[in-house]
Amino acid sequence: MRSGSKVYFFFEKRGFTLSSRALLKGFIEKLFKKEKTLLGCVNYVFCSDKRLLEINKTYLKHDYYTDIISFDLSSGPQKVAEIYISIDRVRENAKNLGVSFKNELHRVIFHGALHICGYKDKTGTQKKAMRIKEEQCLTAYGIVPRGTKYSPRPQARRFA
Repeated sequence: MRSGSKVYFFFEKRGFTLSSRALLKGFIEKLFKKEKTLLGCVNYVFCSDKRLLEINKTYLKHDYYTDIISFDLSSGPQKVAEIYISIDRVRENAKNLGVSFKNELHRVIFHGALHICGYKDKTGTQKKAMRIKEEQCLTAYGIVPRGTKYSPRPQARRFA
């Protein structure tokens, strides 16, 4: 049965589930609206490190682990996207950063949506702007951000 939402969650990673899905979907849709970005649909796929590394190698020619890969598949004014998130990487990053898994997972979920809305994170200035937007999203969603206004994300671990 369709919920009428334009946000969908798919789970390839066994033993992982997402609570408050309807609330999160509504928040993501509001985020797109706030950013004045027309949303067609966005699919979030929660997967393993192995699966995301495979995607990273195949489509981006990068041979290293990452926590998220966002694909903007739009051909018109409405955004259509697929966002892949490694639960393994999010869990490890949360541990390394000393934050809860829930905090880091939601940060990464919002990070993907912000990419589709046009935010970049290649330069230092772009990374800082992205981090500020992520923290605003976390706060608005009711999750306490990491504690500083700007905390760099951990570097992706290279795959040997």
